[in-house]
Amino acid sequence: MVCLGNICRSPMAEGALRARLHAAGLATAVEVDSAGLGDWHAGRPPDARAIACAARHGVDIGGQRARRLRDADHHDFDLLLCADAQVLHAVRAAAPTDARARSALLLAWSGTGDAGDEVPDPYAGSTADFERAWSLVDAAAAAIVAMLQQRPGDA
Repeated sequence: MVCLGNICRSPMAEGALRARLHAAGLATAVEVDSAGLGDWHAGRPPDARAIACAARHGVDIGGQRARRLRDADHHDFDLLLCADAQVLHAVRAAAPTDARARSALLLAWSGTGDAGDEVPDPYAGSTADFERAWSLVDAAAAAIVAMLQQRPGDA
């Protein structure tokens, strides 16, 4: 899961997917992580509003720590799911020529949005903006788990 600073959208997406995978008994079937384009918040926990939002939905993301997307991520993961088109463009531009990972918009790839749909950045917004972002990433997480459950040989 990739966003701009790895303190709002991508940690919430990571937390939502981990929780959904755990509930489905698939916690060990998929490796999930999150990162940001920049290192402004590296080593810090998610934004307090993101932590509170996830907690309202029964998910603890307080132990996560922000990090910058690394070249190794393009090799270590199969898929880099991005919160918005700007992030997707930057991820693709930074991909090493021998990158293994595919990159895509989270909502479109999960089937919960149309081709250009994005998870809006709640950082400068209100509690409602964090709730909106949560609803989008959680719906995407649910859809991803449903996809995995339909592919028993791959999960």
